[in-house]
Amino acid sequence: MTVTRGPLAGCRILELGGIGPGPFAGMLLADLGAEVVRVDRPGRADEPDAGGPADVLDRGKRSVALDLKDPAATGVLLQLVERADVLIEGFRPGVTERLGIGPHDCLARNPRLVYGRMTGWGQEGPLAAAAGHDITYIAVTGALGAIGDAAGPPQIPLNLVGDFGGGGCYLVIGVLAALHSATRTGRGQVVDASIVDGTAHLLASTFAKLARDEWSDERGVNRFDGGWPFYAVYETKDGRHVAVGALERKFYRSLVELLGLDVDPDRQHDRSTWPRLRELLATRFAERTRDEWAELFEGTDACVAPVLSLTEAAAHPHLAARGSLFTRDGVVQPAAAPRFSATPSSAGRTAPAVGADTRAVFRDWGVRSPDPT
Repeated sequence: MTVTRGPLAGCRILELGGIGPGPFAGMLLADLGAEVVRVDRPGRADEPDAGGPADVLDRGKRSVALDLKDPAATGVLLQLVERADVLIEGFRPGVTERLGIGPHDCLARNPRLVYGRMTGWGQEGPLAAAAGHDITYIAVTGALGAIGDAAGPPQIPLNLVGDFGGGGCYLVIGVLAALHSATRTGRGQVVDASIVDGTAHLLASTFAKLARDEWSDERGVNRFDGGWPFYAVYETKDGRHVAVGALERKFYRSLVELLGLDVDPDRQHDRSTWPRLRELLATRFAERTRDEWAELFEGTDACVAPVLSLTEAAAHPHLAARGSLFTRDGVVQPAAAPRFSATPSSAGRTAPAVGADTRAVFRDWGVRSPDPT
């Protein structure tokens, strides 16, 4: 049996195999010390991303292979449900109900169960049954439309804002809150986590600024979207970039002094000066390479940082000192986050092959069926 540490040690979680935000949530819960058992369909074993060092989202988990279209296998799953604290799934609404493993079926077997549901559109609403991806979910919330240059199209922020920020992280938040409630009341519940809800929630500060007329409902003209010249990205002599975030007066003053700009730092928020200021900044940053600027600004309060590639990030001195990223079996991946003083979290073992732990999990959890596949 896998022995785990962390604040969720002793918590048993079933993750019905899926993609994107669901597996990310399972990884995060495993990093926090929970025993996460991923229930995979047997056919997934033939997929190239299933198990092994590069399957980062499945690290720290154990894998059980079950064909949930087989009634015998769903019976086995319900046995596991009786012994679990949490179940998370990422199917379209109604799928688990048709399989006989929906919330009603599972809570009947285990009233304390937290049943976490991860979808793009949510369990109800006009689009609940529609297909979608991160880009479509963040599009309708206004998030995508707010990101990018004023003169260009919206820029896709990878799938960080929707799948993982508004999706997987909010599923984890919901699960942990429901676990706390179940501990106090003895009653489980369903957590309906949708990417559109989570992404809209992430926009709380932006909507507040919009209501106070501190944000214009257009792209590339605002404080955090590159519209302000002292909170923007600039190209350097070598074709790379630096990020400038000198919002506060003292940080802006430090920026101006270190760059030797002929501007009055007290007129930072005089918008009539911004076109010239942006030109001055662009011209000055183009005079040196990214790394030369990084050396100059290192340790200052000017809030300037080099824009690194993913492969460069692991070698950055600060990230390296904290161990924010680490390499295992040749794969760079994030360390467990956040950190705890008394119950340290950690990145679990390399993702197992599909079904590798089936018999061991059945033995450890006391499941009767010897061969569910």
